[in-house]
Amino acid sequence: MPAAGAISPLVASLWLLNIVLDTGGQLAFKAAAGDPTAGDGLARWKYMASRPWLWLGIGSYVAEFLVWIAFLSLIPLSEGVLLGSINIVAIMLAGRFLFGERLTRLRVAGIALVTLGVAIVGLGA
Repeated sequence: MPAAGAISPLVASLWLLNIVLDTGGQLAFKAAAGDPTAGDGLARWKYMASRPWLWLGIGSYVAEFLVWIAFLSLIPLSEGVLLGSINIVAIMLAGRFLFGERLTRLRVAGIALVTLGVAIVGLGA
């Protein structure tokens, strides 16, 4: 285990890969579910299953699971969960830029607080 205040390059790489995979999976699921031509009910699920976005999301989540297990094997659970919460920020920002979702003042304040919390945990790791 590295000295306090130092995150190893492996831990940092796994953390960043986790962010990319989680965010990519969420965005793929949003793209699959947000298609207005998909229809309703069972027809919607059949349509989504025939599109690559759903499978890209599932693949991203499988890969993220493996990365997350590797990440948690190297740091304490309490730090890992807190550091992992930065995914919320990445997903909100990506949703804004890719899907035009609104960022209200309250959401921006939440992003700032989560980011601050992750930075504090990261500095103390």
